[in-house]
Amino acid sequence: MGPMTGPAVLDCEDVEWFRDAAEMPSAARGAAATLARRIGLDGYRASEVALAVTEAATNLQRHARDGALLLRVLRTADRAGVEFLTVDTGPGMADVEAALADGTSSGGTLGIGLGAVVRLADAFDVHSLPGRGTVMAAQFWDRPAGSGPTGGVASVSSGLTRPISGETSCGDAWAVRVDEGGGTEDAVGPRSAFGRSVPASEPAVLVMLCDGLGHGPLAARAAGAAVTEFRRSTDRHPEGLLRRIHAALRGTRGGAVAVARIEPARERVLYCGIGNVNGVLLGPDSRKGLLSAPGIVGQQMRSLRTFELPLPPGGALVMHSDGLTDRWKADELPGLLRHTPAVMAGQLLREAGVRHDDAGIVVVKGAW
Repeated sequence: MGPMTGPAVLDCEDVEWFRDAAEMPSAARGAAATLARRIGLDGYRASEVALAVTEAATNLQRHARDGALLLRVLRTADRAGVEFLTVDTGPGMADVEAALADGTSSGGTLGIGLGAVVRLADAFDVHSLPGRGTVMAAQFWDRPAGSGPTGGVASVSSGLTRPISGETSCGDAWAVRVDEGGGTEDAVGPRSAFGRSVPASEPAVLVMLCDGLGHGPLAARAAGAAVTEFRRSTDRHPEGLLRRIHAALRGTRGGAVAVARIEPARERVLYCGIGNVNGVLLGPDSRKGLLSAPGIVGQQMRSLRTFELPLPPGGALVMHSDGLTDRWKADELPGLLRHTPAVMAGQLLREAGVRHDDAGIVVVKGAW
């Protein structure tokens, strides 16, 4: 294994969903322009963001079934950008490259206008399954007028939350942070899960998903407290983090919480969960479920157990709340692992999301 470089992780905020309705393109356009200007993109770039969002929303409205558009701000330590993601349940594109190349289609199907989105975006990804649905994600960062794409920020992780129908606040939340310090205290020694030697110190990624009990503002408060504690804690082990989150959630409704640590150099995942959070370790030809113990974090939490599993080459960790069913099958989503974490999360939300509950999902890729 060659030298490792640190993973890129993006924070997401100001999440807003736009549903399939007559006013969706204009509402999304206005919100996109406002977001872009507020984070410091110049007027020219803000207008490009608004144009791209309008094209994507109009395309959804005219050609897709049950389309929705997510708009949010992305942040690194010193930069901010805008991302949108679209999700629909069909008809899908049989030839994605052709649809994106010129943005036209003689059949009047999904793909019209998307060539403009590709040209304006700094990073773009799409996964389409004919008859099932399409997920598309695009990032927009500051760039000098007339210059080409910057390439965006290739984050190793991304997640999505969607409130229950009728609510504006979501009781599910996720967060990811990088541990630059390397191995945990319980390190298995100088060799990886597959027997390869590893450096004494290597970056790892910590990820947390919280499903606040119930839904609405009180559930969102519990999930927000979990995110705050996860981000400020210096603990580097899933079990220690879960104990700290348990203490932070006292006085709230509490919730189901899972924390994982992904260590690519050691080729392993450490996972600890309480309550109804689903963890799945996906490989190109494998799927392993990760177990959580019963309980409610913040209220009743018995003895914790951390599970250690080998990280499959080219694999990814998926964690989601019970706002997604656990009956999705990766082999019914061909090519999914080749896509960005944002598009992977969107496809799984489209495939397994239910409308009668808050939904939350986070995906972390195991290589960077």
